[in-house]
Amino acid sequence: MKRVLLLVTSLGHGGAETQVVELGRGLAQLGWAVRVVCMVPPGPKAQDLAQAGIPVDSLEMQPGRPSLKGFARMVRLVRKFQPQVLHAHMVHANLLARLVRPFVRVPVVLCTAHNIIEGGRWRELAYRLTDSLCDLTTQVSEAGLERYLRVGAIPPRRGLYIPNGVDPKRFAPDPAVRQPLRQRLGAQDGEFVWLAVGRFVEAKDYPNLLRAFAGVVQAHPEARLWLVGQGPLLEPMKELVGSFGLEEKVRFLGARGDVPSLMNAADAYVMSSAWEGMPMVLLEAAAVGLPIVATDVGGNREVVEQGKNGLLVPPKDSQGLAMAMRALMERPAAERTQMGQAGRALVLQRYDLQRIVQRWDALYQELLRRKTLKPVGER
Repeated sequence: MKRVLLLVTSLGHGGAETQVVELGRGLAQLGWAVRVVCMVPPGPKAQDLAQAGIPVDSLEMQPGRPSLKGFARMVRLVRKFQPQVLHAHMVHANLLARLVRPFVRVPVVLCTAHNIIEGGRWRELAYRLTDSLCDLTTQVSEAGLERYLRVGAIPPRRGLYIPNGVDPKRFAPDPAVRQPLRQRLGAQDGEFVWLAVGRFVEAKDYPNLLRAFAGVVQAHPEARLWLVGQGPLLEPMKELVGSFGLEEKVRFLGARGDVPSLMNAADAYVMSSAWEGMPMVLLEAAAVGLPIVATDVGGNREVVEQGKNGLLVPPKDSQGLAMAMRALMERPAAERTQMGQAGRALVLQRYDLQRIVQRWDALYQELLRRKTLKPVGER
């Protein structure tokens, strides 16, 4: 029986967590016995895994605090499950997977970085110092892989780019949900709705977005902005909206389980991040057929092709972001529709979830063949 253990830092609402859930589901469909281990207490994504019949364990570690008990529990879980592949996601899980390896037999250990920047220089040094304890480090964006090779976090020929994938059936154009949801959320006829989805954290740079949107509203009073997500900076952003006098223009929708519907109800997607990896939400927005305005960071330009399915602007440039948002709004509706269609075609070509899961399956099999020279499943 093929067994893979997916180790993840958390199971909250982030894009990396979403990708782990999708990967687990996809691998299970390909015949892998999948188990997921979360370092901290399980978040809402654990329910998605449970519904798919995938067991979830927690190391019950506290965020940012090393734990010998958590380390020992991880060793016991690996010994009990005996996976052929231990595949870790995000920096803390990646380092933990490597440190566990000397204490328990695992044929293949893979580590996936989900951001172009995962913390300070010490984390990149930790990657390099522990590189020999994993078989391969992958990055979800070409930009991320290039940077990690350049700064030495990954030695030459020890890194690989495998992007995130999105389910184009779940994230697909659906005109039937548009008008009813807009009405429920108070969008009037003639209003242009921008959507942004993401945690309220420093990386997403919501102050940049709100300053830009204040400029957009001056030229286009019909503009509206829906913000989906939670996080430590949520309340400061609400205060910033008030200071700009945008209370009637901006809606904070909290964490939502109907993001595909919200994307269908919106007119365009906007991302103001200061840094990124390969944002799942951009793939999802493109798959739904939304034209996009995004900052040119991380893997964003791998999803947003300038002028074809969206517009890219420099990070931390609120004026430039506002100008791009206005330019997109002022394009004829037919052109915006064409941009959305181009975005969906790009997703189908490069980021279809089923194909990405098959790439992981093939990589697991190849690494196992190199290690064991036996058919997968034999021990």
